[in-house]
Amino acid sequence: MLAYQQIFEALMPSAFCVYGHHRQLAQRHCCPNWRAQLPLEWREQVIAPTSFRVFREYEIPARRIIGYDSNNQPCYCAYDYRLIDLRSDDDEEFYTALAYDESLVAWRLHNQHWLIYRCVGAFDENDHGEQQLSVAAQMPR
Repeated sequence: MLAYQQIFEALMPSAFCVYGHHRQLAQRHCCPNWRAQLPLEWREQVIAPTSFRVFREYEIPARRIIGYDSNNQPCYCAYDYRLIDLRSDDDEEFYTALAYDESLVAWRLHNQHWLIYRCVGAFDENDHGEQQLSVAAQMPR
């Protein structure tokens, strides 16, 4: 279990901020950089969050952030997770390897639809990963 904890800390540091961040002075929590992956042409069409909740999974490297508007309705969603495998080439020495990684960022639009940006990592030299921008009627789960 120690190896997984070390990988977790390496991939997702234990800071309170995630997904691009900056600390707010005199506060324990942070304000996520919710515009970091938002395409410029969509910036005027999204609802800005005024507060955030951060959820963490301690068994695997995974986090989720929900941003809320001034009416306490979700308007921002982000998650990031990694699956780590323990591998061996000779059944004597083991190492950890990234088996899968995925991240998603979603913003609620003024028309109440959601703009969703999803990335799946590449795992070999022939794979370039997957990036997708889409619009959906509901917040991603």
